[in-house]
Parts: sequence; structure tokens; C-alpha cells
Amino acid sequence: MYDDTCRFLAEHFSADFASWLLGKPVTMTELKPSELSLDPIRADALILLESDESVLHIEFQTLPNNNIPFRILDYRVRMYRKDPTKPMRQVVIYLKQTGSQLVYQTSFTMERTRHEFDVIRLWEQPASLFLQYPGLLPFATLGQTTNPAETLRQATEIVDRIEDPAIQANLIAASAILAGLRLEQDVIYSLVRKDIMQESVIYRSIQEEAEARAEARKQREIASNSLL
Repeated sequence: MYDDTCRFLAEHFSADFASWLLGKPVTMTELKPSELSLDPIRADALILLESDESVLHIEFQTLPNNNIPFRILDYRVRMYRKDPTKPMRQVVIYLKQTGSQLVYQTSFTMERTRHEFDVIRLWEQPASLFLQYPGLLPFATLGQTTNPAETLRQATEIVDRIEDPAIQANLIAASAILAGLRLEQDVIYSLVRKDIMQESVIYRSIQEEAEARAEARKQREIASNSLL
């Protein structure tokens, strides 16, 4: 759920992510992972964005994972194989605060090979930073703030001023979903209009996925009972 929400934001607000991570509002297009190799590679927590000048590789992580440094190197080599002239910025973004030292790991080392990448721990980023860009508003509650509920309220007030109803609904839904990493559900729904959220592509996608999982579980139970 969190991975899908982050991917949606990065894909639909790429210029905002570029302003944050590259320092300039470059419009970027999604680069499909399959374009880097014929082999299947893990793609649920990452987004690859490409402009004429560079590639931005973002890995969203709720919890740390030992395999992340190698995966970062793997993608860099794949991109180099595709285009050795194009620079690539690689950033791992941790969403949920943790005491694990893995979130401070910024390189992969193997014998005579060393590859470095950037790491952003959202809880160390000023929440005010995310309030400056529409596409980053849903991350504000996860930023550095002493009052995450108040920060969510500020974010939703900004979203309420957006005229496009589709963008508004998607940002409200994304804000509510990501706030779930830090706030209780009753607090979130007291600050977020659920009727608007339910109109979003993100919310409907999550609902459809949940229904599909429930149906698959039901079919497995039926198949299991028929064998008894």
C-alpha cells in the first residue's frame, strides 16, 4: 500500500520530486525496469525517472532491508549498460523512523568494488519542506515535526485549495495513507475528508487490490475444503 502510493506520487509529480532530489524542476518520464534488463527484477518499491540529462532512481522503504545496497548497485550497472553516458542519482527514502543502523548505510562494498548512493530519512527532513510542493504534501506528516497531526492538517488545507478535483482527491488519499505510518486512524479521519479520498485513483486501486486478495483467499479456502 505504501509502495504503491509513493510510486504514484513520483510518477505523477515527477517535477516536484526532481526539485527536491535534483535541485531543479525537471519534467521526467518513467523508465520501466524491464528496459534495463530482460531478467525480472524487483520493482514494487522503486521508481525510475528519466530526463534528457539524467536518471533518477528512487527506492521507497518502510523498513530497512539488508539487500538494498546490492540492489542499488545492480540498477546502476544495468543503467550503465543501457546508456554509459547518462548520470544517475540514486536515493533510498526511508518512510518510517527506526533505530536500525541499516538506514545509515550509503554504500555497497565487495572486494575491490565500492558503490555509493544517497539516503534520506524522512523523519530528519523538515516537514515545512514538503509543504512547498503539491506532490510532496503527503510526506509532510512523516517529516520532522513535533505535532504530526497539526502538520497533516496544514497539508490538507493546502490540498483543499487545489482546483483540480482529481489531483485534490489523489493527494488527500496519499496523505491519509502515508500518515498511517505515524498517526492513528481516528486522528487521520478527523482531519481528512473521506468522501474526497474515496474518489481518488489511489484509494480505488487499494480497494480493488484488497478485494482481489479476499477473493483469492476465498477460492483457496474453497479448494482446500473440497479436498477434505
